[in-house]
Amino acid sequence: MTRFHFVAASRAFLLEEEPLEEVLRERVRHYAEKDKTIDFWLLERPAFLEAPELAATVASVPRPAAAVVSTDEKFITFMKLRLEFVAQGSFEAPSHAIPDALATMT
Repeated sequence: MTRFHFVAASRAFLLEEEPLEEVLRERVRHYAEKDKTIDFWLLERPAFLEAPELAATVASVPRPAAAVVSTDEKFITFMKLRLEFVAQGSFEAPSHAIPDALATMT
């Protein structure tokens, strides 16, 4: 199993109100310079938010939601500090509640 970390918020907040595209574009550029494999994803319809084990963490996230998911916990902590009004959490996948398809992100 792989541990994924995430920040989640309303889709409108992440994709329209915040300069998220700029932040992710800069991160991609940085990874290219360091010859590092991309380890983060922007999910516009994150089904994992419906997993029972995340219910308390994401209860305050308005729907429709979006999320930035990564295997890099420090990057997600940075995103939480940068975006401020987002829920932050983590999960392991694949699991009973979170589909195997998510595990193919790695």
